[in-house]
Amino acid sequence: MGAATRKKVQRKFKIRGYTLKVEALDEILSFLSHFQDAEDEAIDLLLDELENESLKSSILDKESVHRVVSLLLEAEAAVEETPRAISTRSALRIVDAFLMSKFCYDPIKKIFYENTGRLAIHGDASAKSALYRNRFLLLFQRLSRDQHFSKPAFDTETSHFGSCEISPIQSLIGKTGKRWVMGVISQLEDGHFYLEDLTASVEINLSNAKITTGFFSENTIIVAEGEMLLDGIFQVSTCGFPPLEDRDESLASLSGLDFFGGGTLTREETLRLAGLEKKAVNDMFVILSDVWLDNEETMGKLATVLDGYENVEVVPSLFILMGNFCSHPCNLSFHSFSSLRLQFGKLGQMIASHPRLKEHSQFLFIPGPDDAGPSTVLPRCALPSYLTEEFKKYIPNAIFSSNPCR
Repeated sequence: MGAATRKKVQRKFKIRGYTLKVEALDEILSFLSHFQDAEDEAIDLLLDELENESLKSSILDKESVHRVVSLLLEAEAAVEETPRAISTRSALRIVDAFLMSKFCYDPIKKIFYENTGRLAIHGDASAKSALYRNRFLLLFQRLSRDQHFSKPAFDTETSHFGSCEISPIQSLIGKTGKRWVMGVISQLEDGHFYLEDLTASVEINLSNAKITTGFFSENTIIVAEGEMLLDGIFQVSTCGFPPLEDRDESLASLSGLDFFGGGTLTREETLRLAGLEKKAVNDMFVILSDVWLDNEETMGKLATVLDGYENVEVVPSLFILMGNFCSHPCNLSFHSFSSLRLQFGKLGQMIASHPRLKEHSQFLFIPGPDDAGPSTVLPRCALPSYLTEEFKKYIPNAIFSSNPCR
């Protein structure tokens, strides 16, 4: 372990109120050598476990650290001894678009709250405006945490260029001097571009603007620096996209909220998944589209693909089969649903005839634009159970999810 890692360990333990003896530090560095790609998670996990121990002193010696390290290494060894199929499948989580939690941001309380109401498949007229409003609020709450765009606690400059506090567009009236605003580019009149936020809109002049890296179009949310002119036009001098935020900072600010839909992960799970990712160097996902079950040529070539993967050293963890699953659109004029059901059953027989793929691989099915379903708009529901029942008799752990899914 290098000097940078030693300093990082000492700093993190000092923040938690611990002082490390030399032997204890060596024990921790030896533990971290097992998780070179997840050092920060391993340190945090070790600290969390130490807080559950009955320590006699905040000065840690080798014995007190060794006891916790041994328990963690035993847990890691137990994960390694599990069969590959179980480990891989537990690391994969498919999230249906209709089962995801939907969070909305409250700009008054400055918190996220979960929308517990029932979401309709088809949106009403207000859904379009709500889409842009929610997108703006999501970016604004992230921008407000950025040190360059947040309002300083004291009336002092935080850097050589001072604070770049975001001003509402409504407040630009009658103000002089440079201002920073955030808004959506729109063309409310032909040939005239405007910048809109939740308070007002203002016409902008981009003729002398310095554009940062990116592609800007209508309905794009940007951060712009400029000055209000006497004719009521905002002269933009610089504009760009809202800055990105590191994942760790987002997790720290939004702890306990599951935006992805796969459930919140404990530090132990994060460390386990990082270890699985490190070991899965030969793992792969196979993605196939337009798998026409009623086409003999397609099914013959699919059988060739499955035969090839059956004989490789490490079989793929996941097969993603995307529609359309029929060469003809499954619309009102389609009257062969019973035939399509039987064709799914034949596909299940084909996969079941490859024992290694059936045992170690996961199969995910995503409907195409012309497959059977209640709507042709996105997101699309999973394939109807009537079509998939025969298939599940052969591959019971197959997943039929929405389009799109995570």
